[in-house]
Order: sequence, then C-alpha cells, then structure tokens
Amino acid sequence: MKTKELMILFFWLIPIIGIGQNELMTIRGTVKEDKTFKPIYKVEIRVLAGNTYYTNNLGDFRIQARLGDEIIISHDSFNTIYHTIESGERIDVKVRDILGTSNIEKQKKRKRLSAAYGLHLAEAKNSLKKDATTSIDHVTKALETIEDDDTFGDEKKAELYETLADIYDYWKQPDLAESNYLTSLSNKYSTDVKVKLGNAQLRSGNYKASLQTFVQLENSRLSTLQRIKVHEGLGDSYKGQNDYKKAINSYNVALSIAQKKKYDDTIIELNSKLSEVLQVQGNLDKAEEYLDNSVELAGRKDKKTSARQMVKAADFYNKTNSYEKEIQSRKKALKDIDEFDEAEDNRKLKDTITAKEIIEDDKAITSQVQNYKIANAFVAQEAYDEAIPYLKESIKTATSKNDLVVQKDATRKLGEVYREKGELKKASEAFEEYEVIIDKLYDQKAQEISQAARFSRELAQKANRIATLEKDRELNESRYKLAFASQELAKEQSQKQRIFIYSLMGLTLLLLLAAYLMYRNMKQQRYANNLLALKSLRSQMNPHFIFNALNSVNTFIATSDERAANKYLTDFSLLMRAVLENSEEDFIPLEKEIELLKLYVQLEHFRFQDKFDYEIEVDPEIDISSFTIPPMLLQPYIENAVWHGLRYKDEKGLLSIHLSKTTKDCLEVVITDDGIGREKSKALKTANQKKQNSKGMSNIRKRIEILNEMYKDKVDVFISDLDTSHGTQVRLILKKE
Repeated sequence: MKTKELMILFFWLIPIIGIGQNELMTIRGTVKEDKTFKPIYKVEIRVLAGNTYYTNNLGDFRIQARLGDEIIISHDSFNTIYHTIESGERIDVKVRDILGTSNIEKQKKRKRLSAAYGLHLAEAKNSLKKDATTSIDHVTKALETIEDDDTFGDEKKAELYETLADIYDYWKQPDLAESNYLTSLSNKYSTDVKVKLGNAQLRSGNYKASLQTFVQLENSRLSTLQRIKVHEGLGDSYKGQNDYKKAINSYNVALSIAQKKKYDDTIIELNSKLSEVLQVQGNLDKAEEYLDNSVELAGRKDKKTSARQMVKAADFYNKTNSYEKEIQSRKKALKDIDEFDEAEDNRKLKDTITAKEIIEDDKAITSQVQNYKIANAFVAQEAYDEAIPYLKESIKTATSKNDLVVQKDATRKLGEVYREKGELKKASEAFEEYEVIIDKLYDQKAQEISQAARFSRELAQKANRIATLEKDRELNESRYKLAFASQELAKEQSQKQRIFIYSLMGLTLLLLLAAYLMYRNMKQQRYANNLLALKSLRSQMNPHFIFNALNSVNTFIATSDERAANKYLTDFSLLMRAVLENSEEDFIPLEKEIELLKLYVQLEHFRFQDKFDYEIEVDPEIDISSFTIPPMLLQPYIENAVWHGLRYKDEKGLLSIHLSKTTKDCLEVVITDDGIGREKSKALKTANQKKQNSKGMSNIRKRIEILNEMYKDKVDVFISDLDTSHGTQVRLILKKE
C-alpha cells in the first residue's frame, strides 16, 4: 500500500560530512559604517555555543570559531546581523546607522526583537532533530519578530525558511522541504540552499527537477565542497533516470576532487555509489574494485562507517553467490556493530537525541539483520546446522529490540530449516510462533500508520500557521501603507472590509482543509477496517481446512498406513507453507493460486481415491502471470464439492476445474462436480454440519463483498445446480484490473 510504503515505509540518506568542521580556528574581521567607513567601537560578536567578543577602537575583531558556527553581530546603532562561518577567510561587515540617536524607544524595541529572533532561531536549530513541532514553533515565533520595515527582513526570512525546509527534510517530508527552499531562495539567493534544494528534489524522486537544479549550479562559482556535492547530485540524478554512463562520469569527477582534498567520508560514499551503478551495468569486477576501496578506507574510520561498508560488500557477495566471502564480511561487520551499539547506548543515556535519528540512519546495520543474513548464506549452501545458531541469535536480538520484521523473517526461516532437516515438530513450533509474530507486526504497523497520520496532521497545522502568519504580514503591510498615506475614515473602513474579506477567505480555506482531512481520515479508517475484516475472515477459514487435513493423517495412522500418512503430511506441509506465505496478501498471481489448488485437490483425491477423479484445465491463451486472485478463494468451493457432493456418491464421480479467458481483461473459473447435489446434501447433514457450512459459505461471501468494495467489483460468483437430482456448478468471473 502507498501508506505502508510511505511508512516502511518509505526512503535512507547519508549526508556528506566535510573535513575540518570540528577544528577551532582564528577568524579576523572588521565592522565599519558603509558610507563613511568609520569604524564602530565595541560591537558585540557572539559565537553561538561559544564566547562573546568586541571590536576595538579601529572596528577590528578576532574570534575563535569552527566551520558551521553561527555568529551574532549586534550594536545599538544598527540592526543585528547573523552570519554563518563557511571558511577561515576574513569577515568585513559594513552597516548603516538607521536608528539615529533620537529614537530611543524604537531602538530598544528593535534590539529586543532582534534578540528574540536570534534566540528562537537558535532554539529551532537545536530542537530540529528532537521535536519537529517544537522546532517549527520557534521558526514561527522568529518570523513574528520581523517587522515590516526591517532592513534585513529578506535575509532573515531566507534563513528562517531554510531552517524550516531543513526541518521538513530531516523528518522525511521532501515535498514541503522543496517548497520552503524555493521560498528561501526567493528572498535571498544562496548556493548552499540551492544544493539543499537539489537534494530535496532527489529525495522526492523528482529527478528531472534535481538534474536541472544541479546543472544550473555546475556553472556557478562554487567552493570545493560545493563542487563535490553538485557533481554527486548530478550522478544521483542521472542514476535516478537510469542514465548510468553519465552517472559514472559525474561520480568520478566528484571522486577526483574529493581525493585531492582527502575528504575520506566523501571518498567512501562515492566509491560505494560507483560500485552500485557498475553492479547494475553488470560490470562486477570493476564494481568489486570500487567496493574494496570503500571497505579499505572505511576500516580506518569509526566502527559505524566500517560496518556500513562491510555490509555493502556482503550484499555484493550475496548477489554474486560468493557465500563464504559474504559470511566473513558479515562476521566482521558484527564485531563493529557490537562496539558502536554499546557506544550508542551510552550516548542515549547522556543526551536527549531521539531514537528516530539512530533508527532511521541505518536500519540494516544491526546485529539481528546480519545474523539473519549469515544464516541465509549458510542455508544457500545447505549448511543447516551452521545456520540454526545464527537464526536463533537473530530472533533473540530482534526480540530484545522489538524488531518484529526481522523476528518474523528469522522465525519463518528457522521453521523452513527444521523442515528441511526433517525435524517436523520443531518446524511446526516455529511456524506457530511465526503466525503469532505476524499478528503482532500487523498491530504495530497499524499503530505506526496512525502515528504517521497524526504527525502529518501536526506538520500541516504548523505549515498553515506560518502561511497564515505571512498572510497577516501582507495584510499589516497594506494597512500600514494606507494609514501612512491617509487617515481618512473612508480608507480605514475600506481596510476593515478588506481584512474581513480576507479573514472569511482564510476561514473558508481552513474549513475546506478540515473537511478534506476528515474525509481522508475516514477513508483511511474504512480501508484499514476492511483489511482487518479480510484478515479475520481468512483466519476463520484456515482452522477448518487444517482440521480436516489432520483428521486425514489420523485416519492413515489409525489404519497403520504409516507410509501414506507420511506422504500426506509431507504434501500437507508444502500446502501449508504456500498458505502461510500468501496469508498477508489480498491478491496473489493466478499462477501461484493454480499451484496451490493442484496441491490441495491432490491431497483430497489421495484421501478419497475411490470417490472421485479430477481434472484441472487451464486455457493456454491465459497469461496466468498477468492475472491476480484472492488467496484461498477457490478452495472452499472445491472443498464443498468434495465433502458435500462427491463424498456421498455411490459410484465414482468427477471434479472438473476449468479456467478460460472470456475477454481480454476477464477470466472465468468453472468448478463442476457430478455429486449428489445441494438439496440432497442438505438432507444428509447433521445440525452441526449445517451450522459449519453456513458459516464457511457466509465467510467467503463476506470476503468477496469486501474485496469488491475495495477493488471495484473484481470478483463475481454464480452457483447453480446441473439438474434437480445431482451436480453443482460454481462460476467465478475475475477481472484483470
């Protein structure tokens, strides 16, 4: 589903980290009046999260700061200036004395607003990765401090909308990030913001727009780090458009620059991306060469970087069936993971960083995932005894970390391994646990969908607040101009009318938005209820089928036919595996359903060989891979035919299943038996049998009703008697779309 994809949802991003950001450097500068070049004495230069400095009588200053630090330059005679350290070059500031000495109250107000602006901006950036709504609130409050006649209003708005876009980008809302980066650029152009815009377009999958953005940047004046980011962005855009040749060229340009500057983290990432593109092209030798480069360089870095590259190497070896190399790489990655997991646990105890930042960063770089994949590599080599300990460890770790997805996959794989070894009791226990985990996972996903919907609503409300604030600002500017031009009563009345009209328009828009959100939530809830109902109905059908099959095994054992019981149980386990694999799907390919039906009818015929023969015919004109069908949809009708029609017949009957193509997008399935007929079958049933059959047929009707409601009349069913004395026919019409 789209929502699930969104949750699971859902796209992993690795930022390019520049070299030298943590190195403290000395930066010199001056502050002078722009027209007279008169130095301004005792200007306060405050480094956020650092020290405060002042200019001397020549207007000069010297500060200690790092790349990326923000400094606040303030004085009573000019508006506060905010500047981000991008290099160690000299900072020359030219200002205008716009306040004058007589406007004492205005001076105090502006100083108060400037201080509030700086405080809210700093808080917004500080809470960006912790709480999106809090961070957006601070951006909103900072916007409120910008007056209509603020000389630096455009620069402040540009910075605030950039921060707002950073918030949306971090919290996986690339479309909102893109629009706010554009708003920031409309107030003031910045190369760094333009690069961020291109990356946001990449994350939203808008490769055509991102390519255009990076091409424009390619012809601009860029710093070394910006040039690397631009060429990497070009490579990502070309890769998204499947133009792998141009992607490789762009990555190589970025890699060449990074190698000259010895930007190790960037070199590792670019080698990894080049390896991925070459793998897609089928150039595995060259891909392995780039991958080895990234692994070797990552081994000199921190444990998480090393583990990440080891996992990428292991995935590559898996694709090339080099299972021994894969196992060795994953074991090395496990050692690094254990070390940085301990470090992360300690860090979470010391600071307030959210779990989201850690989990979303590298979901695959976990011990439970790597243990599971090591086990898969052993299974691929049929080394089942070696695989079992890793599967158990994966389940244990996944359970402790509440990773239901990995726990589910590892439990299912453990059951398959036990089955392959012939340990059927352990396999059965594993599959039972697998079903329990699936139910838990379903509940967890439902909660995540609800939380994501609530989070989206909160972000939308905050975005509306900022949009309303800008509307109010526009209205205030209009009112200010009208009041300044004339104080006449007529113009004041006109202004009030205009405000009233805009307010009504805004209220109307808000009501429409609220109605739309309510409608969307109701639609999503109805869809979720239908999914839950389908799951419930499917779960009610399986026990009856399993009970009958186990009765058959009991019959063979009771008659000392151990060989027949063993064969029946083996076929039954294959059927159960197929049923469990398809249990979470609303529709499966027709090809899989036909295989399942053949196996089921074979089991029923094995039990009632003297009661009926069967035939399954598939029209050769049907492309069975292009049609889909609800799982276990046909089985209840076939079971009805065998158990209530053919089983009671004195002579040997015939069960016929025929699949034919009626139109281009329509398929007909006809299930025919020459049993005793529905009327005679009803007369032979006990009261309990009547109750069970009624419930079973009621469930299948409800399933079809729900599926048709969700997918617009995809299934039609018609049941009829062949004649008054015997035989029943079931016709199902399946639509391709």
